[in-house]
Formats: sequence, structure tokens, C-alpha cells
Amino acid sequence: MGIIKVENIRVFAHHGCLKEETIIGSDYRVDVVVKANLRNSSKSDELSDTVDYVFLNKVVREEMAMPSKLLETVAQRILNRFFNEDKLISKASVSVSKINPPIGGDVEKVTIKLSQKRKK
Repeated sequence: MGIIKVENIRVFAHHGCLKEETIIGSDYRVDVVVKANLRNSSKSDELSDTVDYVFLNKVVREEMAMPSKLLETVAQRILNRFFNEDKLISKASVSVSKINPPIGGDVEKVTIKLSQKRKK
């Protein structure tokens, strides 16, 4: 087993429960950790034998572009795509952070994290 991380994916998106949030948009940070069998790729040196981090970044960007009220919804869509589109992934975690959230205080960010294992 091995781990692939794609960290600090910076995205501007339009998520939130407040109407202003979906109109104005804000900055987000997404961190992805996937677990997969990397034994074959470590020997073959072939991209087809591993989880392509370009694919992981693409999924994050595409799903973040679709507005949602809750960050949990976005994170679950990302996880669903990972498992549906890459059979090598056995476990994944996605953290979505809203930078400078409008919650009436001096808060750097709020973060939700979802993790999921492949169903057998």
C-alpha cells in the first residue's frame, strides 16, 4: 500500500448557505489523500499503474466549480468520483476549507473532512 497526497489545491468557488456567498464567491483550499497499491507502479514506472495526481486535481476543480450549500456535499461528490473513476483507490480523504468564512469573527478558515473506503 502507498499514499498519494495532493495538498493545498487553491480554488475560487461559490459555495454557502447565504445568498451573498454564492454570488460573491470565496477562496477555498482542498487537500486530498488517497491510499492505493503502488507496488506495481514503483516497479513498472508507468503512469497507468498508479493514481494520477493530475486526475485527482481535475476532479477537485470540476466538483468545486459546481455550487453547493454545504462543503460536505462537495467533498462527497469528490470522493464519489474518485472511487467511480479510478479502481486503484482503496481509501480516500478529502478536506475542504473555506478561507475567511463569513461567520462574524476573525477566523482563518473552516474545514470539513470526509473519508471513505472502497466498498467490496
